[in-house]
Amino acid sequence: MLATFLRLGLLLIPWLTVPFMPKDELKKYTPVATFASFLVLIVSFLSIPFKWWTIKGGLKTKAFNDLSFILGPYFVGTIWIFRMTFGKFGLFALINVLMDSFLSFPFTWLAQKLKMYKLVNFKPKHIFFISTSFALVSYIYQLFISRDSTEKFHNHQKTGRY
Repeated sequence: MLATFLRLGLLLIPWLTVPFMPKDELKKYTPVATFASFLVLIVSFLSIPFKWWTIKGGLKTKAFNDLSFILGPYFVGTIWIFRMTFGKFGLFALINVLMDSFLSFPFTWLAQKLKMYKLVNFKPKHIFFISTSFALVSYIYQLFISRDSTEKFHNHQKTGRY
């Protein structure tokens, strides 16, 4: 029962912070958050055949567990991190190392103690390395889409067309 409340909290509480973000920045960073969340979703799917972690309650509980994290703190957190750090790679890397460390070690330890999930063929260091890798790939993705939209803007200025 406690795990269910924690999952609901993970899903809903981060969304309470979204109204404090300017709408243009929410719109700007939603694509990279979607991309990063999709990467995590792939890992979630792969965790089933490779038995990286288990969750009591079957596939339905696993889906709720994984999606509450992906669509809650991961998605919203990605938007906030990009909003605060994009264009300052050193700060971006530092924030991500700190957040990935928290996720990988104390949060994973606590989640296992609360029986939200149990790591099987996966270790906290794997979570850290995957999370950090996804952050770097996401940063490159955001650079690409920012450059693309900047080029479209400059072309529009020259030609009057998008």
